[in-house]
Amino acid sequence: MGLFDAIAGQVAGALGGQTTAGGQDLMGVIGNLINNPQMGGLQGLVQSFHDKGLGAVVSSWVGTGANLPISADQLTSVLGHGALQEMAQKVGLPVEGLSAQLSSLLPQVIDKITPNGSLPEGDLLSKGMGLLGNFLK
Repeated sequence: MGLFDAIAGQVAGALGGQTTAGGQDLMGVIGNLINNPQMGGLQGLVQSFHDKGLGAVVSSWVGTGANLPISADQLTSVLGHGALQEMAQKVGLPVEGLSAQLSSLLPQVIDKITPNGSLPEGDLLSKGMGLLGNFLK
């Protein structure tokens, strides 16, 4: 995931992202969520929010208006406690701390990678540099 890691690092810097004590930054966790083929990539992740009754929330992140907030508990209901626990172990954070930080960062990242108010088609990584360039202007 080299290209995404580079993009994620730049986005994290622009968003004030943090590196955890374990060394893996939170943007890496978000990158894994967005590009998880088992979940269906970004489209599958967005669908998971719709399936859990949070369609309006995630649609606000994709859309061009203001982003609606999401709580750590709501995020846990979408991603599942087990998945969050596995991610938390990888980055050296408690599950509650990771879900709180993801609930703050994930809306911003999804908002920035969908600047035209729609989900990108095809390979998100190949489009990442152009999207990042627009974000950093």
